[in-house]
Order: sequence, then structure tokens, then C-alpha cells
Amino acid sequence: MSLKTLTTKSVQYNNWVVNKYIDWLSTKSDEQLNQEVISSFPTILKTLHHIWQTQEYWWSHIAENNEFDFEKTTALHTKEDIFNAIKNNSQRLVDYVENLSEDDLSKNVKIDSQWFQCDFSKYEYIQHAILHSTYHRGQIVTMGRNVGITDAPMTDFNFWNIYKDQN
Repeated sequence: MSLKTLTTKSVQYNNWVVNKYIDWLSTKSDEQLNQEVISSFPTILKTLHHIWQTQEYWWSHIAENNEFDFEKTTALHTKEDIFNAIKNNSQRLVDYVENLSEDDLSKNVKIDSQWFQCDFSKYEYIQHAILHSTYHRGQIVTMGRNVGITDAPMTDFNFWNIYKDQN
């Protein structure tokens, strides 16, 4: 399998999961989404906000546009704003990757931030952004159980890979 195919499938899968989670969580009460529990972030909504903020950060490097604005991403307040922002970012990544070549995906992008310096390929940053979101989505499932949400959707990659053409 080519890097292009692997990356395209990865961002498509990620986008599908994002939409499954947003559809699922949009049926939950504000009280549940804002109830504090012990985790990396104190609420499900704050965890979603972090996922979106981090996706935006990595998007700015992947797209090489340097448009990340921490203040802008901090300004979102409503769950609808956060839900829409995550969905839009995930779809934008799919659209972007589908138009990249193997060479584009292999291109290194140097990052010199206040936290770290690195020089990896776009593919590696894409992979990192997806895995970071996956990590926090797992936390959301556990946080949900602690606030009475026990109906998390099935989002395994193999499930998507088998049934993606039927959804």
C-alpha cells in the first residue's frame, strides 16, 4: 500500500470517527458534557476543545500556512462551536490530503516552536494529529462512563474499513 493510500484512508477514518463522536455527544446534556471528572482535562467539552485546538495547531504546520492563532481557538465557548470546528478541521484535512502526492506527504516541514524543534514529514505530523485525537477520544469514553454516558459508538478502524461503503 502506498503512503498516499495509507494517509488518505487514515484521514478519512479519522473524519468518520469525529462525525460519529459529534453525532453521539450532541445528544448528551450540557450538564453531562460539563460535569467535572478526573482526567487530562476536567470535562468532556474541554477535552473536545483541546482536541480541536491541537488539530488546528498541527493543521497550521501540515498546510504550512502558519495561521494558528491560540487566542482564536481559545475564544470558542458553545458546544456547537466546538463540534462544528472539529468537524470542519477534520474534513479540511481529508480534502487537503486527497490532493497531495506521495512527494508532498514525504516532504519535511521544520517546526521551531517554544516547546520543541523538529523536522519531520507531513505524513508524520498527520499521523501524530490523528493519534493525539484518538488518545483523547478514548479518555472521553471513560469520562462519559463516569457521568452516566454508556452508549459510545463503535469506532474501531477495522469496523470502519469493513463497513465504510455501507454507511
